[in-house]
Amino acid sequence: MNPLVSAQPSPADLPASGDPARWPWLQRLRRDPALTVEPWLRAIETGALTPEADLLTALAAQLDAAAELRLLRWWAAQPSPDPRLPALLGRHRDPRLGAWLLARLQDGPAALAAGLAPVVAEGLLPLLGAQRLPQAWPVLKRWLLAPVAGPLRRAALEGVAVGLPVWPRADLRGCLQGLAADLDPRLAAGAVDLLARLPRSRRLLLPLARRGLDPSVALRLQRRLAATPVQPLLLVVHGRSGGVLPAEVLDLAQELEQRRGAPVRLQALTAASPPEAGSWLRSGPQLTLVPLLLLPGGHVRHDLPAIAAHWRRLTPLLRLPFLGAWPRWQAGLAAEVQALAAAHAGPGLQPLLLHHPLTTPLAGRYLARLEQVSGGRAHATPYSAGELAEFQLPRSAPALPLALAANRFTDRLGDRVGPPLLQRPALRQLLLEELEALP
Repeated sequence: MNPLVSAQPSPADLPASGDPARWPWLQRLRRDPALTVEPWLRAIETGALTPEADLLTALAAQLDAAAELRLLRWWAAQPSPDPRLPALLGRHRDPRLGAWLLARLQDGPAALAAGLAPVVAEGLLPLLGAQRLPQAWPVLKRWLLAPVAGPLRRAALEGVAVGLPVWPRADLRGCLQGLAADLDPRLAAGAVDLLARLPRSRRLLLPLARRGLDPSVALRLQRRLAATPVQPLLLVVHGRSGGVLPAEVLDLAQELEQRRGAPVRLQALTAASPPEAGSWLRSGPQLTLVPLLLLPGGHVRHDLPAIAAHWRRLTPLLRLPFLGAWPRWQAGLAAEVQALAAAHAGPGLQPLLLHHPLTTPLAGRYLARLEQVSGGRAHATPYSAGELAEFQLPRSAPALPLALAANRFTDRLGDRVGPPLLQRPALRQLLLEELEALP
């Protein structure tokens, strides 16, 4: 065998840039299973070898974490660091590398005043994110929100992107939603792209459509929303006698269909039969069944499973919990109760939550929880027409009917308890936004 072929590549033998022999020579360097990297590192550190991009690309495959850290330290100490070098390194997640990156960047933009070169910070921020250290999140966030040059903030966002799965989800969502309205359109567009990568992204992106975004960012947002699958919805409601649907329910479904751009159908529990299955079912990969019911009574425990079984025979089905169990709905109801109490101020006032009688242990636990969350006091009201005619509303406190839409109770006592919940603007808007954000 020719000894020149079997010998290890040497820095002194590297063909110059532009030499046709350079590319095959670098390929051999990259693939050499027994390469000793020390001569190459030493040649770069002493200035005997210029770390050009093609050389580092070939050499990077041979470097372990310690060698990468050594090169980064050398690079950061240069008077004019080549901004391309860090992107070719940082392939390893290593405690020593992570600690060094944190030490250089943890002071945020204050480190610039202490002598950290902007080009070094810009090169290291993505590498810090790639280490996926929990303690890196506040550092990246500090750079993201600081009044520094755009390239530095975009480098921090790149760091967020490469470590996306490990950051604290709630803080990450809030930060990215704020950045979507940033004055730097490139940064804002990047924030929109990252929001689109998170679970349940449609819920995160839709509120941005109601904000004043840069035109280019607004177009990016619309493209991301258009790429999010939207499924047909089946809203199950109580309905009135004979399956009649109250006007406020019909209005909600119509507006929701326009906003989602996908079919929305209604099924009343009082109707003799479900709506017909038609072409609207073929507009999405599955049907989402949304029980717009407020309490875990017999309808939730018995009727809903039968309804779900019917539709499951026709199409793939996603069944959501009943509306009264949704935390955001409970929070909205609590706000309505608090507003009612404030409007009828009095010592120890506790508004009543009027509901039809429930007797199961599950219902009792639910009502106790609702009282705790909302600050109201559950009070059973008559169910039948005859009992309702004899019912006298307690006068000790204001009352809120737990009725989504108009029914016999609100027809009779609406002048004393106010309109049903869907006729209250804040609750209607909350429900509309929650339903619009569903997949």
